[in-house]
Amino acid sequence: MISLIEKYFPTLTPTQKEQFTALYDLYAEWNAKINVVSRKDFDQLYLRHILHSLAIAKVCQFEAGARVLDVGCGGGFPSVPLAIMFPEVKFISADSIGKKITVVKGVCEGAGIKNIDARNTRVEQIAEKFDYVVSRAVTEMPAFVKWIWTKIEKGQKGTLPNGILYLKGGDLTEELKATKMPWTEYNISEFFEEEFFETKKVVYTKK
Repeated sequence: MISLIEKYFPTLTPTQKEQFTALYDLYAEWNAKINVVSRKDFDQLYLRHILHSLAIAKVCQFEAGARVLDVGCGGGFPSVPLAIMFPEVKFISADSIGKKITVVKGVCEGAGIKNIDARNTRVEQIAEKFDYVVSRAVTEMPAFVKWIWTKIEKGQKGTLPNGILYLKGGDLTEELKATKMPWTEYNISEFFEEEFFETKKVVYTKK
């Protein structure tokens, strides 16, 4: 399973390898109690959830000390894989559904992930500022931008200026145009060769 991650991230530390390996059993255990990953694609956990989340790491490398908010994190994607990849970065994983946050906390505890603060809250209620906001297909982009734009600070705490990094699929032309903001679309198929990623993208805009 972890060979798929190592294929694209060959410089993982022993700790990172252990943590990525631990995710399968931890999510299997939690998913049996609280269904956060659909049963039919659980056997594709590393491809469809973990590696998909890590596409953000191919687009932007966060610096130590960067603050990243994951909005509508569900069971912890993309923030759990990104927190393993960037152990010096501070993540807040937010979801309005309490049982999903229970899973994130349980997985982090089990895998020894110390740099995620998992919160059962609506994003509007978060007072802090962040360098980056990440998310995976939570809602239409105009609504998403409205929720989080004031929470991003200008600056640069990674290889791209601070901003939004969002995992989306399909043709996004109209949706992105509706925000009246400039976006860059990164095709994930340029980073990962698996067929699953053919229509998947990371979209980015800077603050």
